[in-house]
Amino acid sequence: MRTAVAVFRKEIVDALRDRRTLLTVLLSSVAMGPLVLVLISNLVSGIEKRAEAREVVVLGIEHAPTLRNYLERQTYTVKPAPSDYEQQLKDSKLGDPVVLVGHDFEAELARGEVPVLEIVASSSNQRAQVSLGRMMRLLGGFNREQALLRMAVRGLSPAALEAVQIEERDLANPASRAAQLSVMVPFFVLMAVLYGALHAALDTTAGERERGSLEPLLMNPATPWALTVGKWAAVASVAMMIAVLSCFSFLPGQWLLRNESLAAMFQFGLREAGLFLLLLLPLAAFLAALLMAVAIRCKTFKEAQANATVVLLGISLLPVVSVFNQGGDAPWYPWVPALAQITLMGRVLKGDALGWPDLAVPFFVSAVLAVVCMAVVARMLRAAALK
Repeated sequence: MRTAVAVFRKEIVDALRDRRTLLTVLLSSVAMGPLVLVLISNLVSGIEKRAEAREVVVLGIEHAPTLRNYLERQTYTVKPAPSDYEQQLKDSKLGDPVVLVGHDFEAELARGEVPVLEIVASSSNQRAQVSLGRMMRLLGGFNREQALLRMAVRGLSPAALEAVQIEERDLANPASRAAQLSVMVPFFVLMAVLYGALHAALDTTAGERERGSLEPLLMNPATPWALTVGKWAAVASVAMMIAVLSCFSFLPGQWLLRNESLAAMFQFGLREAGLFLLLLLPLAAFLAALLMAVAIRCKTFKEAQANATVVLLGISLLPVVSVFNQGGDAPWYPWVPALAQITLMGRVLKGDALGWPDLAVPFFVSAVLAVVCMAVVARMLRAAALK
């Protein structure tokens, strides 16, 4: 242990000595929290701003005074559609769907017929898609109003149309609704840990081999395991340092939230930051050992970077699995590093309680894989010492 501690001190000093790379990683991790929150806030504010504008884009509204009267009674402003509305919708320049009114709309409505209202939108236009549901509900209200008026004229009770009364109840608490918008927060924290361990792991293995400082280190009376544990502890410590900065950057970052409703729902305090760090600790240990095991086989730093790219791609794609799985968390999620941490951090943002059974499997899997990777590094160091 004395040798491992000495190697740990040496590697920490070497990692802190590369100030340019360290400063880049630190600034990116510190700025990540506020930047992500500002982007989410702007997204939500843009959606709410379009909803509060209460504008309806209609082509041919002069043929439907009844429809205009209904829209104005609902406090909506009717705007004429531009002549090239189809092209603007395709190019995402028009942020609202367009309602098309036929020339005989009012006459057909007076005769008791069923006139057609066409809503034109583009599925590639995200802004228009957000307003499409609101427009469908608005025109559905006009449709129900006309149906009730027709029944009243014929002396029928409007209550005959409603066999049952439907009420909606949302089981999600405010934290769960906020977690749907802040789903990117755990991903960016995880990537901060990954990139924090990357440079230190490559430099302490392939970097030392390229500089020629690995062979003198192996000539010391120290076991390969002592060298491995010291290097691994230094890399994991750097990764956790980046994790601490990344997590705590979200605390002051909440001050930048411009959306009041999101600021009220998104509560990221010391509890959430502490749980994030607890979940990231075994992952940082595993990633440090994995990157060292990949880089120790390489002769140059550039070769190690190329091989580590595969690891970065695999780790960054694992959390995407939960996005495509709409059936909820699968039982095998806790057995996959990175995916388990993303899942548990999402539960923390929702306000769910985490017990030791939830933490046991990710901790166990990460610890076993870290030991396996460290064994590979120790074996490679032993082989290099024999040469």
